Parts: sequence; structure tokens; C-alpha cells
Amino acid sequence: MILEAEHPHQRVANAAQAVRQSHLRWRLSHMTAMSAKKTHSRTTCCGRVVSRNHFFKHSRAFLWFLLCNLMVGVDRAHSQLLINVQNQGGEVIQESITSNIGEDLITLEFQKTDGTLITQVIDFRNEVQILKALVLGEEERGQSQYQVMCFATKFNKGDFISSAAMAKLRQKNPHTIRTPEEDKGRETFTMSSWVQLNRSLPITRHLQGLCAEAMDATYVRDVDLKAWAELPGSSISSLEAATEKFPDTLSTRCNEVSSLWAPCLCNLETCIGWYPCGLKYCKGKGVAGGADSSGAQQQAQPTNYRCGIKTCRKCTQFTYYVRQKQQCLWDE
Repeated sequence: MILEAEHPHQRVANAAQAVRQSHLRWRLSHMTAMSAKKTHSRTTCCGRVVSRNHFFKHSRAFLWFLLCNLMVGVDRAHSQLLINVQNQGGEVIQESITSNIGEDLITLEFQKTDGTLITQVIDFRNEVQILKALVLGEEERGQSQYQVMCFATKFNKGDFISSAAMAKLRQKNPHTIRTPEEDKGRETFTMSSWVQLNRSLPITRHLQGLCAEAMDATYVRDVDLKAWAELPGSSISSLEAATEKFPDTLSTRCNEVSSLWAPCLCNLETCIGWYPCGLKYCKGKGVAGGADSSGAQQQAQPTNYRCGIKTCRKCTQFTYYVRQKQQCLWDE
């Protein structure tokens, strides 16, 4: 696994290449316009109507064309990696990690060997992490085909590389089976409230769409609501209005309850077997400076640039309220 280098010389070369490619696309558009039968066709760019002939008549046409391509490039600035990961049981699963720079979003998804589908979404702008679990039901015990739970927690930006850095990751050998460099152990979250999805916008706009099948099974913690309330443009009142607290009297674990229809506290644990949790930096030679006041040539200053990633494994256990033990048969 490599990270595209960000050495200063490489950045200059990349910029020059981007300009050459944009100029080539501009020339191709000219030839297309000349060969088109309908010379009066028009197109819209960034709210401005531009005809094909406009590229020929005005010297500023290339700037508009370049701006259009940049705008489209921002919308399409996303990438996907498929990673083969060996879990602690020795089984190999495939993770899909998608980065969306425009939304500042990362999505990690995989299916466990028991059929459970795990989706982790990180919203960097709102500092929200959503973990969605689709668990197959035990139909012989009266469960539906599957059930979906979502858990929204406060995300610490240093726990995962940025969406921009993620988009630069490339695999030299896509079929390699990956193992993480560091095991971060297990983190426990005790949830305290349900999220009302139709009022969840103050938390993150991605919650309602992702967790549509978890209408009555999306959970959050009070401590995270208070942390989000400290962010610019947020308030504790709007966050609390999007939630409903659990009953205060319940403290019995589901594995201690005999009736399938009694309420209890459920535990759900999942592990992310491999993810990029940090960046590695390499030292490079800087560009030599000019002469000083005495005429002596200044030495080049060393520079640091990103050249790789650190990978981690982490498990998470969620404890939350269920209205019936029937919704938590795995915790026995």
C-alpha cells in the first residue's frame, strides 16, 4: 500500500501535467464544435450559457472551459479501494473503502463471515462517525430476515486519515492479504438515546439516508451530543430535539433475561480489521535558496512529505436498550 508522494517537485510536475491535460481537452472540444452539424447548440457552465463557437470568438473561453472542468472534477473527486483483510480467526474478508473529497466523507464496508454487513461512515465536517450493522435474523426463532442498527458517535479526526489523503492511496498488489500494524484493542460505547431520523439533520445529514431501515434502532450518547454542541453553528437544544432518551430504570442485560419479549440491554461488538489510521512522513531535500547578504549560497532546507500510511485494527462494543430480547438473540 502506497501513498502518492507529495514532494514539492512532484507537486509542480503534477500541476504542469494537469494544465497540459486541460489544454488538450479544450482543443478536442474545438474540433468537436467544428465538426458538429448543429452550430447553434448551446451549453451551460457554472450558470453561464456558453455556445460552442464562443471558444473560438473570445480569448477568455479557455478560462471558462478550464473552470467547468475543475468544477466537474470536484464533484467526481472520489476513489475506492478493495482491500483483502485477514481477521483474527484467520479468515479473509474484503473491505471496500471509498473516499469522497467533495463531501469530506469516507465509507468503509465489509461483510462478516456470518453474513452481517458492516458500514462505517465518517463525516469529517461534522465530526460524526456512523456505524451501521445489518444482522441476518434467525427465522426459526421468529425473527425477520434481517434487522438494522445504527450508532452515531463523536469522531476524533486523528483516528482516521483524511478523505483527501485516502483518495491518494494506491495498491501495488491488489491481491495481497493485509494485516494491520497496530491493534487498538476494544472501545466500549454505552448509548443513552434513540435518534429521531426525521429530525437528525443537526447531527449529520447523512444519518437519515444511511439508516432509513433503522427507524427505531438508531442510537446516540449524551456525551457526544454535548461535544457536538461545542462545534460552530450547533446547539445542544437542536441536538437534544433530535433524540429520545432510554428508560432510566432498566439495567438488566439481555443474556440475563429469559423472556424473549422483555426489554433489556443488548451488546453488539464489531471489529474493523484494517484501516489507515495515520500518515507516515519521509524526509527529502529541499530547494536551494538564493545567496545571502555576503554572497554565499544558502543550503537547501530538508523537507518532510507524506509517503505512506500507518494501519490499525480496532473493535467496538455498543451497549443499548432494546424493547424485546427478540431483537438481541446474538447476546446470549
